[in-house]
Amino acid sequence: MKNTSVSIEEIRQFLYREARLLDEKKWEEWLTCYDEDCPFWMPSWDDDGELISNPQREISLIYYPDRRGLEDRIFRIETERSSATIPDTRTAHNLSNIELLENNNGIVTVRFNWINKSYRYHETNTYWGYSQYKIDMTQNRPKILDKYVVLKDDYVHQIMDVYHV
Repeated sequence: MKNTSVSIEEIRQFLYREARLLDEKKWEEWLTCYDEDCPFWMPSWDDDGELISNPQREISLIYYPDRRGLEDRIFRIETERSSATIPDTRTAHNLSNIELLENNNGIVTVRFNWINKSYRYHETNTYWGYSQYKIDMTQNRPKILDKYVVLKDDYVHQIMDVYHV
């Protein structure tokens, strides 16, 4: 186990690495950033402009209760069983305003803004929002324990996927 003091630079480097793995389509390595029990939730906005509060009862843009959902998604992408990824989508993630909200003995909660440029069908789309992660920084390799993503622009021009956020 590592020392439980965590620098913002260590957190930043981990977040940059996760984004780079997505952009480079290193899917299996990207999955290693996630704990087996990590939920991945991107809620939708309701008709009143409020985020939904329960992924079990309301429609989410993306919801996987644990990493198995991400593993299935990556399997479909890699085996070309996903019409959402044919033709291939190119992405570029940019992260900013990385903020350490809490450090509970090396289990950190961080919030950051992101912008993603996505290219598919000779068209570029821009997505933006913020994410809040809980990350276990006590191991040799950090693991995301909880991933919450808010897409600020709720008008989606094409199919959204895990690599867009």
